[in-house]
Amino acid sequence: MSLPTTQRKTLPDAWDYKGHPSERSKSGGWTSAAMILGVEACERLTTLGIAVNLVTYLTETMHLGNATSANIVTNFFGTSFMLCLLGGFVADTFLGRYLTIGIFTAVQATGVTILTVSTIIPSLRPPKCTRDSTTVCIPASGIQLTVLYLALYIIALGTGGLKSSVSGFGSDQFDESDPEERSQMSNFFNWFFFFISLGSLCPVTILVYIQDNLGRDWGYGIIACAIVIGLMVFLSGTKRYRFKKLVGSPLTQIAAVFVAAWRKKHLELPSEPSLLFNIDDVAEGLKMKTKQNLPHTKQFRFLDRAAIKDPSVIKANKWNLATLTDIEEVKLVLRMLPIWATTIIFWTVYAQMSTFSVSQATTMDRHIGKFQIPPASLTVFFVGAILLTVPIYDRLIVPIARKVLKNPQGLTPLQRIAVGLVLSIIAMVAAALIEIKRMRVATTNGLTNNPTAQIPLSVFWLVPQFLFVGAGEAFTYIGQLDFFLRECPKGMKTMSTGLFLSTLSLGFFLSSLLVTIVDKVTGNKHPWLPDNLNQGRLYDFYWLLAILCCLNLAIYLVFAKWYVYKDKRLADEGIELEESEPTFH
Repeated sequence: MSLPTTQRKTLPDAWDYKGHPSERSKSGGWTSAAMILGVEACERLTTLGIAVNLVTYLTETMHLGNATSANIVTNFFGTSFMLCLLGGFVADTFLGRYLTIGIFTAVQATGVTILTVSTIIPSLRPPKCTRDSTTVCIPASGIQLTVLYLALYIIALGTGGLKSSVSGFGSDQFDESDPEERSQMSNFFNWFFFFISLGSLCPVTILVYIQDNLGRDWGYGIIACAIVIGLMVFLSGTKRYRFKKLVGSPLTQIAAVFVAAWRKKHLELPSEPSLLFNIDDVAEGLKMKTKQNLPHTKQFRFLDRAAIKDPSVIKANKWNLATLTDIEEVKLVLRMLPIWATTIIFWTVYAQMSTFSVSQATTMDRHIGKFQIPPASLTVFFVGAILLTVPIYDRLIVPIARKVLKNPQGLTPLQRIAVGLVLSIIAMVAAALIEIKRMRVATTNGLTNNPTAQIPLSVFWLVPQFLFVGAGEAFTYIGQLDFFLRECPKGMKTMSTGLFLSTLSLGFFLSSLLVTIVDKVTGNKHPWLPDNLNQGRLYDFYWLLAILCCLNLAIYLVFAKWYVYKDKRLADEGIELEESEPTFH
């Protein structure tokens, strides 16, 4: 039996910008998704265009120390990703994804404009100075740092709000109930990762060169124009976008379950789960079924108290009574937390590529003939490794893994993350060995006392650590994204993205914490991370990270072996997922 024409043309769960049911032929699809991908590419260009070369601006222009500059960069990155949780909450509860992207992109553009202005006005920078063994440069004053921090954290706020909603709003443009569009949505996530990687090439090459040779005002001015253009392109697609209704933040559901369980901690749990409140009871009253009934599990049983029907409660609400399925959804999130925690250290290693690795590059021979490479441009090898690893994995590793592991996906999400963690260890070992070589060359040539001297060692010795971390990100990033989107309950997709991005945030914050502790513990006599790297022991810091990565990998493997995928758990209970989840290849 064929559907009426009006039903075939419109979508049941999507609306246009006027609030009318969205027409399939006139909305969504790749045209809308491309405009959303465009604003994400501009966001990536903006964030990396500032952050990847920020450490040289802080040391050479603002005259701050290496450890202080590294912490400013990692705190900026960390705050940007942590604010994704706030952005996701705002999008789900108040504004929706479209308005969140539009408003926070404008916020980001404002921050970049302030940063650009601060590079133009001379009074907002300390006097120019060339560092050597005798000259003491005047560091940036309080007001100068205040303006810099204001600009950076406005940018971080904009980045958090924008990044939290882009992937979700992009997936909203495809109808999961249509087989063809569901396939397109899977491809959208692959292109999403490709575009954010492609958006990284320009800032680590052209923009870095402009910043170092024409001036920061030109470099940051171009970035400000790019994000404004991205916003205009995004807004131009308004009439074609598909909009979904607000569903509320899953953080509220999680909080409500814990509060309800705590309130009834004195009550005894029934022996049979069937005696607990569940969605069947809700469906009976509402004449509809709002969620898929999840099987009861024995883990985290203290939360089951939230579903006890307390006769002393006159009026039930979500803060004193939760369905068993709501509780099981919260349990799904809790089971993911050990994996979440053991992926943080990878991003601590990642943070070194935009801090100390760039500082190393400033001391080495960066010439190709007469052309001198900007220190931060070595990140191009990092991005190149990502862009190469994705097709190599898809065309080479997946077919082999399918035959060996008998898994149609190739490697599972947890196996991909494990490969990324192994590569991070190799990267830090390589970084430590190369830094030892750099120090030996500096000592042999009597350059340890001169922080500005060029060590006669090619900067391309640093390439291996960039390649290993880049390849590691290709495995870890996609593995984490796949894991969190696949394993989170259906209604918590936005939060799962925020949960994933929070691992990046905490990785950068952990880097700041480690740098601060190492700087204080090693003191002034034998500092590992002095302002003059030629007198330090940066290799010991890399060895420390390698050891921490090894310990983390061992813990991760234990939790990965313990974890049971959601679809397998449901299959064991004889329950099928209502719809196929997006997977990444």
